[in-house]
Amino acid sequence: MDLRQMEYLVALADEQQFTRAAAICNVSQSGLSAAIRGLEDELGTALFSRTTRRVQPTDAGLALLPHARQLLAGATAGRDAVVRATRELSGHLRVGAEQCLGIVDLPVLLEQFRRRYPLVDIHFTQAGSHDLVTQVREGELDVAFVATTEHLSLVSRTELGRWPVVLLCPPDHPVASSGQVDWADLRDHDFIDFQESWAVRSLNDAACDAQGVVRRVRCTVNDVHTLLHLVQRGLGVALVPEHVASKPDAAGLVSVRLPAGSTPQWVVSAITGSPAAASAPRLLELLDPVR
Repeated sequence: MDLRQMEYLVALADEQQFTRAAAICNVSQSGLSAAIRGLEDELGTALFSRTTRRVQPTDAGLALLPHARQLLAGATAGRDAVVRATRELSGHLRVGAEQCLGIVDLPVLLEQFRRRYPLVDIHFTQAGSHDLVTQVREGELDVAFVATTEHLSLVSRTELGRWPVVLLCPPDHPVASSGQVDWADLRDHDFIDFQESWAVRSLNDAACDAQGVVRRVRCTVNDVHTLLHLVQRGLGVALVPEHVASKPDAAGLVSVRLPAGSTPQWVVSAITGSPAAASAPRLLELLDPVR
C-alpha cells in the first residue's frame, strides 16, 4: 500500500463514482481504477462494490478507510513540519473563489496553507467568477479560483478541471424521462439561473444563444443551494455543472444530458495577477493533494 492508493481510496469512498474521484485526484479514470484493483489484489479482497450507478465501500473498504485518512493526514503533517522548519513565509495572501467549484476543496486547501505557513495572514472572499477576475486584474486579490475562460488575457491561469453542463429538472418534468434533451426541447420552459457575475450564467446564455433558444429566466439566485431548492419546488429547470447534480440538496432531481456535440464545458481555473503576493505560488503548490 502507498499514499497514492490511499488518496484514491478516500476519494472514491467519498465520491462513490470513478469519474468524480478521478477528477478530484487529477488522474485518469483508468489509472484510478487500476490503482484500486491493484490494492484489492494486494489485500486479497474487494474494497468496493461496483454497480452501473454507484460505487460503495465494502465492509473491508470501510475498515481500511479510517486508516487511509490517518496515513494521508500524517503525511501532510510531516510535509508541513519540514516546510515550517526550512521556509518561513509571512505577509498577506488575498484569496477569492466562486461557490461550489467542485474541482478543488477550498476549505481544505486554506487549512493546509495556514498550517504550513502560520505567519501568513489569509483574507478570503467569495464572489462570482467575473467579479473575481476583475479583482485579480486590478490587484485586489492575489489568487482566485474561477469558472470562466473569459477576460483572462492579463492574468496567469492554471486549469484545474472541467465538468459538462447538464439540465436539472424535477422528476415529473416533461423532459425528465428522456435521458438526453435536444436544445429545441428547452424552448418555452421556465429557467432558474445565477446572477450575471457567475460564470455559469454567461456560459448558459452563450450556449442557448448559439442554439437559438430564447430562455425565460424566472428566478435569479446567488447561491447554489437556493437554486436547487427552487428546482425542487417546480419553479423552473436549471443548466448546471454536472457535479452540482450530485449534491445532497439535488436528491430527487433528474439530471438530463445535453447534445454531445454542443454541451457547454464548465472550466475551473486558478488565476493570479501581476504582481501577486509571494505566498501565492505556495498556495498553488498545495493543489495536487486536495483536488
